[in-house]
Amino acid sequence: MGKHRPNAPQWVWYTFGGKLPAHLAEWVLHDVTCRTWVLRHLLRALTQLAPFCVVVLLLPGPLHIRLSSLALGLLVGLFYSISAMGESCEHRVIKHGYPPGIGRETRAMYREVRRATRNETRRRRPPE
Repeated sequence: MGKHRPNAPQWVWYTFGGKLPAHLAEWVLHDVTCRTWVLRHLLRALTQLAPFCVVVLLLPGPLHIRLSSLALGLLVGLFYSISAMGESCEHRVIKHGYPPGIGRETRAMYREVRRATRNETRRRRPPE
């Protein structure tokens, strides 16, 4: 990954679907292909859901109804976000100039490298 990362306003813009400057394209590819890409996606989803959560909490009514509405809204929002996770990440890298399928292929390549490294480490370990 390059040394460039988005600042806070750029990251929020990116989280809500905006395009980052060209010098951050490598970071976008890293963001959707690194080992923690699922956690990063969930963090983006929670950031997108945060304004709705604030609105629900500010509505008048009993607190238990607002909290249960908030919990249900978060569950539904996260469910849909997780169900479209791969496509969403692919859309992000395509938007930043990469060819279609590069995110999925890069994640598969990283997975194979980690698996091979793990197997090699196991083979080199002396028997106990």
